Amino acid sequence: MKPVILYTAGTPNGQKVSNFTEELKAIYPEFQVDYQSISLGKNEQKEDWFLAINPNGRIPALKDPNRNDHCVFETAAIILYLEKHYDPKHVFSWSDEGDGVDKRSEVLSWIFFIHGGVGPMQGQANHFYRYAPEDIPYGKTRYITETKRLYQALDTRLKNHDWLVGDKYSIADINAYPWLQYYKWAGLKDDDVPQSVRDYIDRNWAREAVREGMKVPNGTTDWVEKMRSPDFFEKHDKEAQEKAALAGKWIQDGMKKDRESKA
Repeated sequence: MKPVILYTAGTPNGQKVSNFTEELKAIYPEFQVDYQSISLGKNEQKEDWFLAINPNGRIPALKDPNRNDHCVFETAAIILYLEKHYDPKHVFSWSDEGDGVDKRSEVLSWIFFIHGGVGPMQGQANHFYRYAPEDIPYGKTRYITETKRLYQALDTRLKNHDWLVGDKYSIADINAYPWLQYYKWAGLKDDDVPQSVRDYIDRNWAREAVREGMKVPNGTTDWVEKMRSPDFFEKHDKEAQEKAALAGKWIQDGMKKDRESKA
């Protein structure tokens, strides 16, 4: 079996997939993955060679040399693809027979809840809280409030369950965890996040494969551990602001290039 190629960066969306590939490696010794780092600051994701893999110009993206270099983009699509082709024992999923049919439906519900809700809303909270070139209180309030609401929806499930579906760690959890780990980047404090969700974050982090996946592609979890610090806002928020200022510049530069390319 040849290594699948994951084009990625150290973002929640990228880490969702690298967490899954590390979980697959732990269960299936024959499964291999080659991580290819994409520099968002250099706009590598907008280069022609990458757009041939993902026309949307975003990470992550997957190329599978075991299936004629088939390419997949969008995190949920990649996770579902890997589950279909590389988890034959259904360790992280359920079969599509018997009771598994309903479990798979539940998995899809939670995957798309994160994919269409938490990710986009928390991503916008990140933008207005960290990256926007001017202070826009309405934008911050709108998206931080919606992110909190979505965390309350998660609380209704996690109050009485360790995992999102069937009390088994599955691709539903793999798809959910990284965004939740970074809630402080969006300006949420510990008290803004239900205890059940914080406990759930800790259960994910306790998995060895997850800690390995969160290192990809930078080789370290230093920043994740800062985010997990109870005194993040006192000790690390200044550093976060500096990182956000640098990232905000290339975000604005990228937006400018997009506008120019359409002109």
